[in-house]
Amino acid sequence: MTSPWAGVISQEDESRYERAGFGRSSGLGNRPALLIIDVQYRTLGNSSKPFDQALEDYTTAVGEEGWKAVEHIKVLLDFFRESDLPVLYPHVAPKQSYDVGTLGAKVPSILNIPEQGYRMPPELQPQSHDVMLPKKHPSAFFGTPLASYLIDLGVDTLVITGCSTSGCVRSTVVDAFAYNYKVVVPFDAVYDRSETVHKVNLFDMGQKYADVMTTAESVEELRQLTKGGSS
Repeated sequence: MTSPWAGVISQEDESRYERAGFGRSSGLGNRPALLIIDVQYRTLGNSSKPFDQALEDYTTAVGEEGWKAVEHIKVLLDFFRESDLPVLYPHVAPKQSYDVGTLGAKVPSILNIPEQGYRMPPELQPQSHDVMLPKKHPSAFFGTPLASYLIDLGVDTLVITGCSTSGCVRSTVVDAFAYNYKVVVPFDAVYDRSETVHKVNLFDMGQKYADVMTTAESVEELRQLTKGGSS
């Protein structure tokens, strides 16, 4: 299989990390949870369309690459529902005047998203027993009770999906790693507004913090885990 960072990360760079001992698999634990991060119309656009057209919906939208990821996230979501495994939705809530902070200075347009932009597509609608987790900053752990929920649910493995690969996904992956969770990033179930940035961050996360694989590979590994009755 072609690596998800092909065409961006050179063979020399890959060789350096391999020779240094990076990029090993950390495997799965006993009880996984699915995190669906910021998969809202504001990061997708109102429908699947090229990036430039999606910007007309929301300045934070990625467009068709995001909608492609939604299809894969739906596969994972269906598996977690069928397996009665936890699903959590870290998401950005509408901004208030007191939320300006540094983010408002860095990305002013993010403060002017209409209400529709914060809604989630019907394919990924939460159910009553799912954990909804409003957040104010990139990491789903920062300033939220996520760790407390995961402890209560007995979770030791996180399958992290959503947007953006380089932002909220990456920061959540790094914090999850710091808490000693095992982390899986299905690379076709995360998305970003830049292919280059997307691939570079996948490579770096795969070398240091997470197991990066396809959605199909993730489901197969999870299925083997649940067949073993350890979930």
